Amino acid sequence: MRTLRSLFTLTVGVGILSLALTGQTHGATDQKSGLASSDLATVDHLLTTTRSVRKRLDLTKPVEPEVIEKAIDIALQAPTGSNNQNWHFIVVTDPEKKKAIADLYRKGADQYANSPRPDYGKDDPRTKQRDRIYESAGYLYKHLHEVPVLVIGCIEGRVEKEAQVRQASLYGSILPAAWSFMLALRARGVGSAWTTLHLIHEKDAAKVLGIPDTVTQAVLMPVAYYKGTDFKPAKRLPARERTHWNTWGQRR
Repeated sequence: MRTLRSLFTLTVGVGILSLALTGQTHGATDQKSGLASSDLATVDHLLTTTRSVRKRLDLTKPVEPEVIEKAIDIALQAPTGSNNQNWHFIVVTDPEKKKAIADLYRKGADQYANSPRPDYGKDDPRTKQRDRIYESAGYLYKHLHEVPVLVIGCIEGRVEKEAQVRQASLYGSILPAAWSFMLALRARGVGSAWTTLHLIHEKDAAKVLGIPDTVTQAVLMPVAYYKGTDFKPAKRLPARERTHWNTWGQRR
């Protein structure tokens, strides 16, 4: 199977993902989506195999600033509430600042480790994956300061004491952009992970990076080229069990 990197560097001169998303390719077209079937398969592969990469981050290979900037440029095409476009990305490459953020992450992780865990049952895929995820998270815990780039997605405003609709609107304007950033990186052979544990000490992180009190940090993403190419879809709960038609609990 061809790797994503080869899929996105075909000699058409423009990345196939960009073409697929604009419907400007040739070949058999899916009547419902407007995408050529080969492009639809590529986009589906990207969406279903972009993982939070931890143990496979290449800690020794620098990530070019141009790659980060292009991924952010793509990310800013994500939805934004009321067209405010009040998102920000803090790119951290300074070793001392990376260490300071990593230390806050580890401090938060230590606190989180003592919190209760849900019991899903022995046959639940989340239970079966737990040890592997803990091992992967433990690796990131030890090596976060060594990751070439740390990126924090932020948004203007504070909504901790606001109504739920305000909170949803604020976070709904940064989280899609952060996910688009991760997808854009993956299409370029660069891995990342979604982490939030440093937010337990958000104010301390803000001091390290000079982030204003009026800005909310939403996610910390370690960024590095990844090792290997064999990312696969994760084992998830069946979509049918999480889909409700017209009324909660109603299946189709």
